[in-house]
Amino acid sequence: MEINQAFTILKNAGGMRAARIITENSENLSRFRVWRIARKLRRGVPVAKIIGMKWFYGLQFFTNRHTLDPRPDTETLVCAVISDCAVDTPRQILDLGTGTGCIIASIVKNVRNSRGAGVDISHGARRVARKNIRDLGLSGRIKIMRGNFANKHLFAPDSFDIIVSNPPYIARGDARVNDGAMHDPHIALYADDNGLGAYKQIAPNAWHWCKMGGKIYLEIGAGQMESVREIFESVGWKFVRTEKDLSGIDRVLVFIKN
Repeated sequence: MEINQAFTILKNAGGMRAARIITENSENLSRFRVWRIARKLRRGVPVAKIIGMKWFYGLQFFTNRHTLDPRPDTETLVCAVISDCAVDTPRQILDLGTGTGCIIASIVKNVRNSRGAGVDISHGARRVARKNIRDLGLSGRIKIMRGNFANKHLFAPDSFDIIVSNPPYIARGDARVNDGAMHDPHIALYADDNGLGAYKQIAPNAWHWCKMGGKIYLEIGAGQMESVREIFESVGWKFVRTEKDLSGIDRVLVFIKN
């Protein structure tokens, strides 16, 4: 199929931006494939899921049905960590619920002398993260592991300088989830206790794993700041600051262990 024909079909199905991204990043645009992609666009399948790729913090990441697509809001979390890191101070970093590995990879790629671990309970997500870590040349600095927020014995005490997490934080049954998110794995989106369940598991265990003077950086949902702050302060974390995303929403909370 001619590229202009493919572009027109895809534009009618998913809009100008979707058509441009797909045609620029797809080698096979046969008639069958174009119509198949068009049907996916009409069903609300995100472009990243269709082409299997998403840019995040200037890096390219593979993504599929087993992982959340990297989102611009999460760059707020990465930026907060990098801005706090001294240039040459070695850092041990833990990423809880690593998914594609985009958070830990972006931080380690930009913080010299840093190493880390990405933990996820999903076998499919771990495979995606390992591919991305390997493709970015970070296999010697980042280990991807199977793990659960609730397992206190996953790591020894005082193992990490920095802990980061973008955990599931959407309340089950929340009707505000957009069509694109419906194609993400539910385990990475939804949490019990009105969306706070993962934070309640992370707070005490991260305290155990974090070195004294270390920090934890958390992505949160809209309107969750006070509740998440209360959860972490109740186990000893000291609140440092909040970071807003590009929409002006409180998106990241920072705490220190001291």
